[in-house]
Amino acid sequence: MGNASRAPRASFACGLAGAVLFVVVFLVAGALRPGYSALRHPVSSLALGESGRVQSTSFVATGVLMFAFAVGVRRTAGGLWLSRLLGVYAIGLAGAGFFRTDPISGYPAGTPALGQSTLTGSLHDTFSALVFAALPLACGVLARRCFKSGRTGWAWYSVATAVVFLAGFVLAGVGFAQNAALLPVAGLLQRLTLVVGWVWVGALAAHLLRRSAPA
Repeated sequence: MGNASRAPRASFACGLAGAVLFVVVFLVAGALRPGYSALRHPVSSLALGESGRVQSTSFVATGVLMFAFAVGVRRTAGGLWLSRLLGVYAIGLAGAGFFRTDPISGYPAGTPALGQSTLTGSLHDTFSALVFAALPLACGVLARRCFKSGRTGWAWYSVATAVVFLAGFVLAGVGFAQNAALLPVAGLLQRLTLVVGWVWVGALAAHLLRRSAPA
């Protein structure tokens, strides 16, 4: 991560802003939405209903910010592959915002726990899968780079993030599939997973931003 000074600081600021924006929006929107349970329902379901544009816009805006971050990372940290994976992550976020998810777990009110899939919902799930696949892979790329350069703190932090993120994704997915034991906390599991991932993104962006500061 030694070439940070060669990349534009603005792109690193975009990465930090994107991490904060996404988490703040889903926390606030989830707390204020009538009939919505942050413990039970997925973040994507906030895009449904009258005020759904807020969450959809958050997806797209964060995707744009993350793409800018990926461009700045191109010559730093993990090089080409880290940048590419962050770019895929960004595309997944933006795509998930353009295509709304299908109702699930009884939200919005009056919808079935598991309804019939629509094309729009399937596209949303496809883009979301890019998000949940690209981030742990990006963690792995950075971890490998850091192990080679002796930055073991960042290396192990990235490994731990990847493991926790993948485990949380699987457990939340089982809950959203209406598993009786995990269904009541599926939304919480997903939120914890997302926060773990976004903290890693924000920490990386903040680290690169500090390293690129003028002497």
